[in-house]
Amino acid sequence: MEISLAGRTAVITGASKGLGLAMATRFAASGADVAMLARRPDVLDEAKAIVGKTAKGRVAVFSCDVAKAPDLERTHAAVIATFGKIDILINNAGESRALPFADISDEVWQADLDLKLFAAIRLIRLVLPQMKARRWGRIINVLNIGAKAPRAGGAPTAVSRAAGMALTKALAGEYAPHNVLVNALLVGLIVSDQWVRRHAAQGANIPFEEFTAKMAGNIPLGRMGKAEEFANIACFLASDAAAFVTGTAINVDGGASPVV
Repeated sequence: MEISLAGRTAVITGASKGLGLAMATRFAASGADVAMLARRPDVLDEAKAIVGKTAKGRVAVFSCDVAKAPDLERTHAAVIATFGKIDILINNAGESRALPFADISDEVWQADLDLKLFAAIRLIRLVLPQMKARRWGRIINVLNIGAKAPRAGGAPTAVSRAAGMALTKALAGEYAPHNVLVNALLVGLIVSDQWVRRHAAQGANIPFEEFTAKMAGNIPLGRMGKAEEFANIACFLASDAAAFVTGTAINVDGGASPVV
């Protein structure tokens, strides 16, 4: 299926690496103007160069700490000044944190909620008025499969992501009459920069391909996913082809989740 995002402007958080970079690349190649948000300007510049190789739309980068409300307000204004509008918002920022409950301090809880829940709430609040006024909008919250099936020791991320799923459903019902569609994509094990870092941090003396193959032992499809596969689903949900899909949370996990 040919998916076109021509004429649309997309904002993607956590866009400099991994899933965010893959989505930025896919969206831009499908014709969208893309605003890429992340904290580090140098990494953003490298990511922009990658996206630009296949982009059909315009690409701009914005250094922003999405966990800070003033940064979000400043960056939202800058995106509007650059592109004039925002049609698509992808809340993708955040890494998984899993700790024993007794080891999670108030500071860790707050930092996780600021990055994964309040960043989405604040950005959605900023973009909704003009989406509603134009009667067209797409919001995709990137969560993980722990949002539906939290595992022991999976906090704080499982809790913040479950809240993100509830936010998705509540907003989908409220804004459907305005043709603003809100969905979530739940990540399973997908090869990304996060796993490259984990492989390096563990000092594993096995090749990365062998490391990921071992990680995929409990995945029915027998392998970890690719960031590009995830980006394809996000691109579909952001397009007119998915105009009757809202309020859903789709597992992108190779069948690993015990919950539909």
